[in-house]
Amino acid sequence: MKFARLDQLDAIDTKLIQLLQENGRESVAVLARKLSIARTTVIARISRLEANQVIKGYSIRLGKEAADSYIQAFVGVIITPKLIREVEAKLIKIAEVRLLYAVSGEFDNVLLLKAATPERLNTILEEIGLIDGIERTTTSIILSKKIEKDHY
Repeated sequence: MKFARLDQLDAIDTKLIQLLQENGRESVAVLARKLSIARTTVIARISRLEANQVIKGYSIRLGKEAADSYIQAFVGVIITPKLIREVEAKLIKIAEVRLLYAVSGEFDNVLLLKAATPERLNTILEEIGLIDGIERTTTSIILSKKIEKDHY
């Protein structure tokens, strides 16, 4: 399958993606009207973007109260170099690990954890600390969200 980059898309595909990011449940008729193209063209473009994995899936965004009920933390992780792949494979299996980034700088990886309670967050951090190959972690609990930009 061909994988397209966002900077390789035409203006209509770019606008279509933007509209779907704003409202993934927008009807094809409304999208067609906003883009000034036929509904069948919208359907074909969405299908092509999905087939090329430009659009990989659809999701929901929780309302502020529901999202704020989670405790979130960024965790910087230093890993024994020979065990990076094994450690990453174990981290991926932890349900509360929502994002896993390989990064440059002080840490090898940075995780985003989401836990229902402080106690659960503590348990997860203890589990992570016990993984063979993890040398050190540094945790920063997220206190508030200042900016969120969903669109590219």
